[in-house]
Amino acid sequence: MEIAITTMQVRGAPLIGVSAAFGIALACNDNVSDNAIERAKLSLLATRPTAINLAWAVTRLCHALLATPEHQRKDKAWDLVQSMADEDVSINRRIGLAGLTLLEPIDKPIINVLTHCNAGWLATIDFGTALSPIYEAKAKGLAIHVWVDETRPRNQGMSLTAWELEKAGIPHTVISDNAGGLLMQQGKVDCVLVGADRVGIDGSVCNKIGTYLKALPAKVHKVPFYVAAPKSTLDKDFTFANQTFEIENRDERELFRISGINKEGHLTEVRIGEAKGYNPAFDITPPEYISKLICEDGVFDPSQLRGLLL
Repeated sequence: MEIAITTMQVRGAPLIGVSAAFGIALACNDNVSDNAIERAKLSLLATRPTAINLAWAVTRLCHALLATPEHQRKDKAWDLVQSMADEDVSINRRIGLAGLTLLEPIDKPIINVLTHCNAGWLATIDFGTALSPIYEAKAKGLAIHVWVDETRPRNQGMSLTAWELEKAGIPHTVISDNAGGLLMQQGKVDCVLVGADRVGIDGSVCNKIGTYLKALPAKVHKVPFYVAAPKSTLDKDFTFANQTFEIENRDERELFRISGINKEGHLTEVRIGEAKGYNPAFDITPPEYISKLICEDGVFDPSQLRGLLL
């Protein structure tokens, strides 16, 4: 499971969390001792440091297992991870219904939403976070169109979000990462809706690199900027002034190589250049740029988040 997470065969904060929990359960198939569980925990925690859901899920599961007699741990692990997976589905559906209340009042023939990266069911067990309100809007019969950032360098928007929306029959248009500001300036975006890998107690949002660059023009052009994430993404120690975690820097080669399908239908990789690169995977958006945060408990202002942890 460590390899799958590190190489992004599974990605998206909620899915990483549940997958890491399954990694602990898999480890329990071989050894249920305290030391073995602790080793598995540390190995999984080292895979991707920025998304807090991973640490939340692994810590939660290991705490429960270490309080369980050894002979019961294997079965307990599998029961708990299945419960976590089911819980994720329920939470994301509730996020969708809460987010729908922000889309329904938009009085336009077609609601235009801009999203960044992939925060749909490919990033969770089902429904997604930022895409969940869009799926609920579609089910409600609202006319909706999605501007999909390509999301360089791994192109999660172009390859994953666009694919999801195509399967769901939701009209969408892929745009370059630099086009969002122009679209907002031209009045072609009614709201921005993104997910999060970590949310600070002050409402700061750590998400896929490029999120901050969408929040800036949204603020200038008075376009609502919404963030959808489960409460497990909240970090009580993180504020914009106190960034207590590591922002993952990925292999610089991702900047210069693109994977795609060739004319024979085979996955291939194309190198587009070689130079020194810098490839941070996430950025941080200050709370004053966030209009509302959507979680399973409803819709909140950034200043209200402390109450969710009481």
